[in-house]
Amino acid sequence: MTSVHHGFGQEKLVRNKAMPRAQADPLPRLLDQLLARAGQPATVERASSRPWASALFEGRRHVIRLRLAGSDGDARAETFATGIDAAEWTLAGHFVADISVDGSGVDEGGAWLDLSALTIEDW
Repeated sequence: MTSVHHGFGQEKLVRNKAMPRAQADPLPRLLDQLLARAGQPATVERASSRPWASALFEGRRHVIRLRLAGSDGDARAETFATGIDAAEWTLAGHFVADISVDGSGVDEGGAWLDLSALTIEDW
C-alpha cells in the first residue's frame, strides 16, 4: 500500500471566518412609523415578515393590515395612502425599497389598509 503526503499540515489550513450576525428584523420599527403616519386611533391587526433575497440583496418582505378607527378613519386612510411610495422611513441597518397599499376598505370597525413592503439590508 502506498501513502502520499501532500505537505498540508495544520498550519496550512484556512479557517472559516465567523459569519456576521444577521441584522434584526426591521418590522417593529416600520410598524411604529406606519402607526405614527396613520394617526390615532390606529392599530396593527396583523403583520408578518419573512426573509427575502435576490442575486444581489438580502432583506425581508412584510405584509401588514392597519385599522384606522374613528369617524375620520376613512379620510385618514386616504391621506395615509397618498404618497406612501415616496415617504421616508428610518430603519437602522435597512431601507424601504418598496411599499404599497394592496387593498383598503371600510367596515363597522373603521377603515383598514393592507400594505406590503420590502426592506433591504443596508450594507
